[in-house]
Amino acid sequence: MAYFSLIIPVYNRPDEVCELLESLTRQQCKDFEVIVVEDGSQVTCETVVRQYEGRLDIHYYNKPNSGPGQSRNYGAERAKGHYLIVLDSDCIIPEGYLNAVLTELSQTPTDAFGGPDRAHESFTDVQKAINYAMTSFFTTGGIRGGKKKLDKFYPRSFNMGIRADVYKALGGFSKMRFGEDIDFSIRIFKAGYSCRLFPEAWVWHKRRTDFAKFFKQVHNSGIARINLYKKYPDSLKPVHVLPALFTVGVVLLLLGIPILPWLSSLLGLFVVIILTDATLRNKSFKIGCLSVVASFIQLTGYGSGFLRAWWQRCVLHKDEFEAFRNSFYK
Repeated sequence: MAYFSLIIPVYNRPDEVCELLESLTRQQCKDFEVIVVEDGSQVTCETVVRQYEGRLDIHYYNKPNSGPGQSRNYGAERAKGHYLIVLDSDCIIPEGYLNAVLTELSQTPTDAFGGPDRAHESFTDVQKAINYAMTSFFTTGGIRGGKKKLDKFYPRSFNMGIRADVYKALGGFSKMRFGEDIDFSIRIFKAGYSCRLFPEAWVWHKRRTDFAKFFKQVHNSGIARINLYKKYPDSLKPVHVLPALFTVGVVLLLLGIPILPWLSSLLGLFVVIILTDATLRNKSFKIGCLSVVASFIQLTGYGSGFLRAWWQRCVLHKDEFEAFRNSFYK
């Protein structure tokens, strides 16, 4: 029986799955199985998966579309590993990833864990800028995972591990179509299980390929935060409101409303900080400039989704389905 079961839900991304599986063949630790769950794709990855049957202990399943959370549950029901690790199909795994996980578990055992993400050198400049916006301490990256964080660490589904028996005890992921990984992390803590960040168990994560798709992703994340608040009122922290305040500030500035005279200077300082930090981190002024754009999209996208959901769910008192059927339930 494998020690790790790697569960990968897929939806119309055969090329990405190929890169992910190829990276798994280079793992230093070999004690794992791979479970690929096709979530009702029109363009399947079955042909790609079959090419790795002699190189990996791999299992392929095709099921009707039900969203990533339920697809992970489907894979978990068929997994044999002691630990389950869920990965997104747009990730590439460094060869020392599982060794890093084993090292952390041997030093201090835990019920659940997660790791950070980085940008691979092959990513486009836009993808690198988006990665910066999603991981930088100067945006909201501090609450997503890393050594510097503004809130306790909640594993995300692109890189999350959990003991199989704990997964089963919690009933797996909920039926939420978005924000289901945070919902799962919240339930891990509420049930009294231990959960830690494994800083060296990082992955390369492609995320979105253009700014329009990125805005939609973070906008939905802002909506999901209010949906999570409706389920778990104590889960909403002051740091989660910051993007909404940032969004209001940007709108006031664009409208020329002089409520806060120092607002333009504050936003100017933010631009300088992001531009400098992103340029130095990526050794590219172009990526630095793109990172400024990505950071504004990330904060205003999340903030506008948060405000929209607050109005729909908290003021108009609509339920999740009626308020956001077009966003989450297509």
